[in-house]
Amino acid sequence: MASSLASFAAYAGESPIARTRRARRGYRLLLERYPYAHCELDFRNPLELLVATVLSAQTTDVMVNSVTPRLFGRWPTAADLAGADRAEMEDVLRPTGFFRAKTESVLRLSADLVTRFGGEVPRRMADLVSLHGVGRKTANVVLGNAFGVPGLTVDTHFGRIVRRLGWTEQSDPVKVETEIAALFPRKDWTMLSHVLIFHGRRTCHARKPACGACPVARVCPSFGEGEVDRDKALRLLAYELAPGAELPVPPPGPLR
Repeated sequence: MASSLASFAAYAGESPIARTRRARRGYRLLLERYPYAHCELDFRNPLELLVATVLSAQTTDVMVNSVTPRLFGRWPTAADLAGADRAEMEDVLRPTGFFRAKTESVLRLSADLVTRFGGEVPRRMADLVSLHGVGRKTANVVLGNAFGVPGLTVDTHFGRIVRRLGWTEQSDPVKVETEIAALFPRKDWTMLSHVLIFHGRRTCHARKPACGACPVARVCPSFGEGEVDRDKALRLLAYELAPGAELPVPPPGPLR
């Protein structure tokens, strides 16, 4: 913890330009670690991605991916979903947790799509967030990954990482989105979201980040919050590393 406090002190008074440069350097380093970062929800069309993202609340993408083939195999269109038998859908969604609330969301969301958008997923943020159960995070997932419209997906991983990196002090997702958007070109927003989420799931864990195996250790004011010993940190890593990725040996003390 002392190392982390010293590192934060080292960045006190950082100018906006310096923060932008440090943030962009951090993004480049993360992109080198996770060049294959992508949306980890399986989907074949915008409707499947929209519904899968809604279902991903309070569960893992792996769990969602295990139930969506059955869901979309039974009800492939928005009209099919809107007209589904509630009890049958609840049974399909049961493994994702909160299955009654999620069934209600899918039914109402699908009905919205049918009555207001002809069964098609809209391509505008304003229209997406007007749908039942859809907020900016879900809308940006759909826009960025189904329609190629750049957006920042501010989920719990994204928010945790950008605060630890000292890119923002905000906790409100909309304010986080606004501040981070100002640091990067719009074209980078979707991939930035992917690499930050990958980093949060694989290395910079909520409870015990693997600081000693972190690619952005040299530009992170939170270095030292987690395990700094390289060998011990390696054992904390989740999922895979990029093929051929070399793990840095972070320097001791404040990072600059």
